[in-house]
Amino acid sequence: MDTDTSKKVQLASANHYKKLYTMLLESTPSSVLVINRDLRIVSANRNFLEKSQRSLSNTVGQRHEKVFPEIIMDHINIAKLIRRALTKNEPIRGERMTYRAPGVSLRIYYYSIIPITWQGVTEGVMLLMDDVTEQVRLSEEVRRMERRLASIVESVIDIVTSTDTDGNILTWNRAAETLTGYTVEEVTGNAFLEYLDQAYRKKLWQIFSSMKASKKSHMIECNIETKRGVFIPIAWHISPMEDEMNQTVGLVAVGRDLTERRKLETQLLQSHKLAALGVMAGGIAHEIRNPLTICSSAAQFLRDEIVDTDFRKECAEKIYNGITRISTIIENLLRFARPSVKSAMSCINIISLIQETITLVAHQAGIQKIKIKTSFPTEASEVNGIPSLLQQVFMNLFLNAMNAMPDGGILDISLKIVEDGVAVRISDTGHGIPKKYIDKIFDPFFTTSPIGKGTGLGLSLCYSIINQHKGAIDVESIERKGSIFTVKLRRT
Repeated sequence: MDTDTSKKVQLASANHYKKLYTMLLESTPSSVLVINRDLRIVSANRNFLEKSQRSLSNTVGQRHEKVFPEIIMDHINIAKLIRRALTKNEPIRGERMTYRAPGVSLRIYYYSIIPITWQGVTEGVMLLMDDVTEQVRLSEEVRRMERRLASIVESVIDIVTSTDTDGNILTWNRAAETLTGYTVEEVTGNAFLEYLDQAYRKKLWQIFSSMKASKKSHMIECNIETKRGVFIPIAWHISPMEDEMNQTVGLVAVGRDLTERRKLETQLLQSHKLAALGVMAGGIAHEIRNPLTICSSAAQFLRDEIVDTDFRKECAEKIYNGITRISTIIENLLRFARPSVKSAMSCINIISLIQETITLVAHQAGIQKIKIKTSFPTEASEVNGIPSLLQQVFMNLFLNAMNAMPDGGILDISLKIVEDGVAVRISDTGHGIPKKYIDKIFDPFFTTSPIGKGTGLGLSLCYSIINQHKGAIDVESIERKGSIFTVKLRRT
């Protein structure tokens, strides 16, 4: 190969490598400067020129202090770092630098200085700079949010604690420390259930286990034991804690101290009891005063030795009726206070009992032009209860419905089997119950009937009897359209 050809090949090869070098430099996402031993800029890629708002002509060949702004030179001895890399042939990595080009907002870079060696001699260094301004901003924003969230968690008056999937405590806020007396250092890593009432641990463990799969939140009231051995009632709201992949990685439990609420509820209950006692005392006085007045008047006439035999007989009859009415009131009061004992309960075919009760009111319904409609399932429905008391309940409800329809109407009685028992629905097309009275109908001695037509104990007795049977009685009513009473009883 002649000399000219060889030179052309070498030139082509050099151009090829130069092109590769340029391509490599331009494709690098970092800002790149190549600096020689004289601390002059040998090469700069487009990324650096754009970030620093410089041209290639006024960058290449310049000394480093002409290229870097004074703010960098004041805070970073770049010349010393470059010389150290040149002398020791050791790279400098992961250093942080703040950079502000003219007319550009403050930027933050991480830079590295890489020695460039040729045949064992360090010819220069490559300065790589990565703009991490946005990452730093986001990182600081995340840290601010974390501090804000931590401040909120620490400031709330409720217990906030988190656990891993095995129920071991990860976090424990200030309210938890204050309420229980245990510091976060004392409880971290311990099983959360160890600090709760032993009677609820099995139930809570079932909740913990189910939440790993279902990811549903749960609410439960459970006592927590303090360091002094005192149990405090807490209402817990337990939720699954998920990672970015929506996988359950733990649990978050928020607990509210119920101590003050329980005290308030007790005071309120006591207040209601006293109010109910006052209403009952007034009702008893009112109901007994009338027959006593009649008895007293009749006795006065008898004491005056009236000769008229018919009149004496009438007075005696009034005394007897008055005493009978007082006796009925007292008997109902006793039933209201002590309906029966559990030992008297037995298995009852509730459909048969209702049908028997219907036959007792059927004649009166016919006289009042009231049509009785029934709807019962074909299979037998058995409940545990006291037949005589349950019949008293349904008799009372049937008669009340009929009294609400003096001009006739429809009495609809149906029974449905529900999840944990039966529901007996008794509806009428009567005058309904005014909205202002709905909350009072189960109160003792409350009645809208004329004086002498009712004692106001009927629905109170019904409520007491159904409550004894661990059931429930509800009412819905619309004025001039009728009422619906629903009695729910448990099946055997």
